[in-house]
Amino acid sequence: MAGTAVRGRLNWLLAEAVELVAETPRVRTIVFDVPAWEGHRPGQHVDIRLTAEDGYQAQRSYSIAAPEDGVRVVITVELVDGGEVSPYLIEELRVGDSIELRGPIGGYFVWEPGDGESVQLIGGGSGIAPLMAMVRARVAARSSEPMRLLYSARSLEDVIYGEELESLNAVDGIDVAYTLTRSQPPGWEGLSRRVDRAMLEAVACPPTAGPACYVCGPTGFVETAASALVEQGHPAARIRTERFGPTGGP
Repeated sequence: MAGTAVRGRLNWLLAEAVELVAETPRVRTIVFDVPAWEGHRPGQHVDIRLTAEDGYQAQRSYSIAAPEDGVRVVITVELVDGGEVSPYLIEELRVGDSIELRGPIGGYFVWEPGDGESVQLIGGGSGIAPLMAMVRARVAARSSEPMRLLYSARSLEDVIYGEELESLNAVDGIDVAYTLTRSQPPGWEGLSRRVDRAMLEAVACPPTAGPACYVCGPTGFVETAASALVEQGHPAARIRTERFGPTGGP
């Protein structure tokens, strides 16, 4: 599947929850079976619509967190206090329940294995989701692109996909680094501040490697990380960003 999906031409599809995974106290991964699903590319997203008994509807967009796998669509949802959709998806949705979904949407913030280029991924908070789809696609394809992931979270408790991320450092050609910006466990020897140019120079792909860069997270985080990449010497044309939510960040 190539190109950008056009919102006006997408139909709402029925999606059944078949698996629920508690990632952190405030984050849940949901696996849906979508019988009419026609596939997607790593980095794309979906719209989800909830309809109340009185007819009121609420709609939100969520990145797809896993590469194409038949009719399955995986999203990872972070609880938004006072939100209309995330509280239901995290606190009330049960296996067997159905919601409406449409997609895939987006053709700009996508990556697929096979071109051999280096890849630099930078994620903040739940912005790790579409980046994880890219990492998982590389692993599934057993491709050889050098790939580095820098993940910023508030604390170790807030790290999403923790066990899987730890295992990735054993995969040849993949390197994962964390920075914990608000609190660190006793004995923590890793990074412990927000992403900046000095951090990128220490752990990210150098500009000389010519990586394709993908940055996803809250607006402020994305702006800061993208600016740091440019300051480091990465061409702006090689940096793709996706942002959400308020201006704050992990």
